[in-house]
This record gives sequence, structure tokens and C-alpha cells, in this order.
Amino acid sequence: MAQTMAATSELVTLKRPFGNDGFGDSSNGSVAEEKPKTRRREADPAAALASARHEFGEHGGVNMSIEASATFTVMEPDTMRRLFAGELGPDRGDMYIYSRHFNPTVLALGRQMAALEGTEAAYCTASGMSAISAVLMQLVGAGGHVVASRCLYGGTHALLARFLPRTSGVRATFVDADDEAAVRAAVVPGETRVVYVETMSNPTLAVADIPMLARVAHEAGAKLVVDNTFTPVVVSPARLGADVVVHSVSKFISGGADIIAGAICGPASLVNAMMDLQDGALMLLGPTMNAKVAFELSERLPHLPLRIQEHSRRALAFATRMQRLGLRVLYPGLPDHPHHARLAAMGNPGYGSGGMLCLDMGTEERANRLMHHLQNTTQFGLMAVSLGYYETLMSCSGSSTSSEMPPEDRARAGISPGLVRMSVGYNGTLEQRWAQFERALALMQPPTPTHHLNLKGAAADRDGTDAGNNHRKH
Repeated sequence: MAQTMAATSELVTLKRPFGNDGFGDSSNGSVAEEKPKTRRREADPAAALASARHEFGEHGGVNMSIEASATFTVMEPDTMRRLFAGELGPDRGDMYIYSRHFNPTVLALGRQMAALEGTEAAYCTASGMSAISAVLMQLVGAGGHVVASRCLYGGTHALLARFLPRTSGVRATFVDADDEAAVRAAVVPGETRVVYVETMSNPTLAVADIPMLARVAHEAGAKLVVDNTFTPVVVSPARLGADVVVHSVSKFISGGADIIAGAICGPASLVNAMMDLQDGALMLLGPTMNAKVAFELSERLPHLPLRIQEHSRRALAFATRMQRLGLRVLYPGLPDHPHHARLAAMGNPGYGSGGMLCLDMGTEERANRLMHHLQNTTQFGLMAVSLGYYETLMSCSGSSTSSEMPPEDRARAGISPGLVRMSVGYNGTLEQRWAQFERALALMQPPTPTHHLNLKGAAADRDGTDAGNNHRKH
């Protein structure tokens, strides 16, 4: 079996991955109740990742082995009975049943994700939507109620507004998550099971007040579930009061735009319940992550803090320069963003404000023209959905990633028809990419002497002199 090395501040995650720890009793009583060890948890995500248990390969390799087996053998017939009864398992005897249940390589990635988010446990899934769907189905149940932010990724909005109501009678109330009174008013006593938000909303980049939302949810006996896809490392929602943190790992965590994956980070009791053979959403729906995918992701996680720092640095530089040109920019790192101070207070020091920015071109036609030039004329970035890639990715949210939302819901959420969402990459130099952006912007209208003077002035202004009021608005 693979060797392991425990750091002195190892984050203990799933002590009994198929046992009894408070979310339903799957033990037959033959195993004494074990309590997870309490150890110091690092506050900084990079430090926490470094302190998590390191898995060596089967023959002592510095990288862990890939356990690609779908099923696992036992030496004695009674061992299988004890595995299914929960008497034996990954943590008790280093034994496994079937990779839809638990897989050694996927469990190792789960430990890393738990360390990253500062949670007791984590389970990695085949996609971000499978993680979100499984959590909501497990926590809400048939006929339950959810209070959700009115600005969410379009797929999540459709799940809550259409699919879950149709299939399980779940009711969702969408509110301005920044309005505490509105959130409280939306809670249905005895029925609301979950308050659901994104740390940074997709695509408007509103920053959720996680401590406030946690307080409201807990007072109502509900759980706060936070999608942290836009802000891994930047914000740690569980350390601010969130009960469960979900991710589309496909995005910043993967970083290569080549993997589809998700993660659920939260209490061991929740993960155990979701893996229950009789009643667990993960076990019975089966959104299993492939062990080879888990290995790939485990190799990328250690670099995530460095990548996020550069994504954030580039995004702030572009947002600042765009604003000086008179463009309407949404970026929480800008001092005039309504949630700038909130993000600074909640964020982990040293990681900036994230790699996402929005540029509102007013109309879809203007947004599309700009993106056309940015990709096809100046090679600034790529027109594509998703985010977290090393190249800049651009899309017009209203007609793409938020298109599942009805037009009236998009308007209430503040999604303009001309809103261009940018995931700012770090490929190339900053000055090279900025020059490409300026050239594309110059093609948006007939060149005039004033226009050229203003762009020249903006270029001269790059090093910090703010002449924003002298630049023509585009």
C-alpha cells in the first residue's frame, strides 16, 4: 500500500469515511465510536495545503500512485461483509470496496481540498454541477425550501428554479443576498434547509457577506452552502461560518481548461451521510471522479496559490487601466466597488481580489464587436466560457453562461445585455496584453485625433498618474 507522511500540523479529514459520526448510523455497534483528532489548522490556504498529509507512491515515489481499480479484492469472505457493514474501510484496515464508494487516489485529493478550504472533510466529484446537485438533494430533501441569491451561475439557477421543483418539490426563493432583511424575510420557519450563495457572484462579481448569511442561516436552523469557484484561496468561506463549500474544480483549481471536476468540502458527518449505502446522494447518484483525474488535480493544487496571485495582479492592473479609459468596469479590487472593503476584510491576505472582471459595453452588439476584435484581430484572449485558464477567456454572460435565466431574472440580477465577463489569464506579459486590448478598443469606433490622443495618454498613464477624467468614454 502507498506510504504516507504526516506533517506536524496535518489536517485530519475523514476519520471514519464509512462510519457513524452523527449523520445517520451505519454501524452495527461492533466498532467503538471514534472521535476525529483535533489538530491545529493553518489559516493560510497555502500553508494548509503544505501541512496536509503527503502521499508517496507505492514504491516510494515522491508522487502518489494512481489506483485505477474499479473494484478491490479481499482475502477472506467475511471481510466483505464487514466492509459493507462499515466495520472496515479506508481508515480501518486500509480497505476498499468499489471506486464509486471510496478510491485511495480520490480520497487523497479530498484531503487536499479539505486542507485548502479549512474543512474537516471533502469529497471530489465528476463535475461542479454534480457537487452542487448532490449537496442540495442531501440537505434539502423533498418539499424543502432554499433561500438563494438571485445572481447565480445559470445552471445553478435552473437547478433551483426548475429541475428540483419539478423532480422533488423543492421550493426556492431568490433574493438580494446583500439585503439582510430580505434574506430573513425569505426564510420559512421549519422549512428552509439551505441558504445558498456564491462567494463572488457569477457574473456580476458581487461579494457575499458570508458571516452575516451564516448568522441568518444558523438562527433559522438552516445550513449555509457557498460556491467558492471564483475565489479559491482568495476567500475561505468555511472559516467565515459557511457549513459547506462547493467548487467547480474545472476552473481555477484545475487551471488547464482540460478537466471537468467538482468538490464538496464540509463536515465529515455530511460526507459520510452522502456516501451512505442506503440513503446517500453521492453513493446512489454516483458522480464518481476518475482516479486519473484526481491524480492530475493533486499535482496542480500546490501551484494554485501562485497562480491565483498572478491572476489577481493582472486583473487589478487591467481593471484599473480600463477604468481610466472611462470604461464601466466591475472588479472588487477597485476602491469604488461597493464590496471592496468587504472582500478586503474577508479575504486571505496576499492573494488579491481574484482573476475575474466584467466590462459592461452597454449592448450585446458592442460587447460582441469588442470580443471579436480582442480574439480575431489583436489576440488578447479567447471567446469561450469557463474560467481560470492561463489565457484570458471572454463571454457575453447574458447570452451564454446566464442564458438559462429568464430575461426578467437577469435584469433583477443586474446582468446587462452587454456585460462581458473576463477570466484574466497570465500568459504573455502584462504590457503585451494591454497593448492588444488598446488596439481592439481603438477599432470600436472611427479613429479621430481626440481618440488617438486619449489612448496615447492612457498608455503614458500606466505607471500611476490618474487622468481618468480626461479620457473619452467608449
